[in-house]
Amino acid sequence: MALKKYFGTDGIRGRVGNHPITPDFILKLGWAVGRVLGTRGSGENKILVGKDTRVSGYMFESALEAGLSSAGVNVHLLGPLPTPAIAYLTRKLNARAGIVISASHNMFQDNGIKFFSYDGTKLSDEVELEIETELGEIQKVVEPHLLGKASRVVSASDDYIKFCKQTVIAKYSFRDLKVVVDCAHGAGYLVGPNLLSDLGCNVVSIGNEPNGFNINDGFGSTNPDALRRTVLMEGADIGIALDGDGDRVIMVDESGAVVDGDDIIFVIAHFRQKLGRLRGSVVGTTMSNLGLEEAILGIGLGFERSGVGDRCVLEKLREGGWSLGGEPSGHIICHDLTTTGDGLVSSLQVLQAMVDSGLSLSELRKPVKKIPQVLLNVPVSSEFSLAKFPKIHSELNRISGTLGKSGRVLLRASGTEPVVRIMVEGPDKQDITSLADDLASLVEATKG
Repeated sequence: MALKKYFGTDGIRGRVGNHPITPDFILKLGWAVGRVLGTRGSGENKILVGKDTRVSGYMFESALEAGLSSAGVNVHLLGPLPTPAIAYLTRKLNARAGIVISASHNMFQDNGIKFFSYDGTKLSDEVELEIETELGEIQKVVEPHLLGKASRVVSASDDYIKFCKQTVIAKYSFRDLKVVVDCAHGAGYLVGPNLLSDLGCNVVSIGNEPNGFNINDGFGSTNPDALRRTVLMEGADIGIALDGDGDRVIMVDESGAVVDGDDIIFVIAHFRQKLGRLRGSVVGTTMSNLGLEEAILGIGLGFERSGVGDRCVLEKLREGGWSLGGEPSGHIICHDLTTTGDGLVSSLQVLQAMVDSGLSLSELRKPVKKIPQVLLNVPVSSEFSLAKFPKIHSELNRISGTLGKSGRVLLRASGTEPVVRIMVEGPDKQDITSLADDLASLVEATKG
């Protein structure tokens, strides 16, 4: 298969104003997507466009609208909504594709474009290559009578909230729960608090005042300190932190401890196992803590690992016909309920587990005994390739031999930003910290 020039692990992403995240490129991207996806599926001749709260979203929304229209596709604008909402609405509204303007957990200076096919799933590599091939062609506008029209979907937020409510079993009431929700000043700033309030929670909202520039800034799933402080100050039962586009969730328990994706996956798996609503094995990734694997196996379930990224998790779930998987970062897919990671749907599963058991989140997560793990991000050039540096391979082999069966080491280039991610896991925190630092220093040296 040919190498992709623009698409990374989750669409196209980069610094606003730097190619390809420029208005002219995004306009042509809209045209190319219209040409490729505008004829897919049995849906109506329309493509949905949603976004998060970045100031550049206005610019790119207009560029996409023009590009899609020039390809003869009608555009339905959803406004700021979580990424999983666009996936759901693409199916519900019988569209041919859904587009999300977002750079997820990145700061406002970045933006990106993510895509869903007509069935609400991420695009295949083959379709992404088709779009890239079309980008190499001269843009030709359809005849005037064939131009696409644009309209706004005013019911989009209400439709998504209604869907999320339907994932809650009717017998469970959340009226005794005090919940802090951190919306990262992002796409979930309205639907998150409104959904939880509608379900009866006593809701305290933070990170819900977006101004175009503060998305993920000191709030959200990558910055849980504000949530932790608020949970303790409010005496809340649980804290929920979404990321900028609402497809990830990290939590804080009643004691102020941070609860990551591994913990959340276990809580959901155990709850759904008790209900008889869990199909097959649970899927983690190569980054999932060994403690999660042991806890899942300890309750009689299978555990499988995929590559890093929600696309890899979803592929594994599809192959096995299984229903639950996710990442430590909080990308969690309840595959019998959704087609992609959904921070709010995952949160509702945890709230139900608390109500069903009568236990606190700290008690529900107790069986997960994590072993020490060090995670480092090392900035590199965008052209970094591990294959060019045999010394790094040698160091990886040395560390792996040192750890033996008691730990793991992983190094991979990020698919969303110019960094190399290092993970070292083992029984002694001091030892693995030293090993991770050595590896990071070697990666740093590649920059000359």
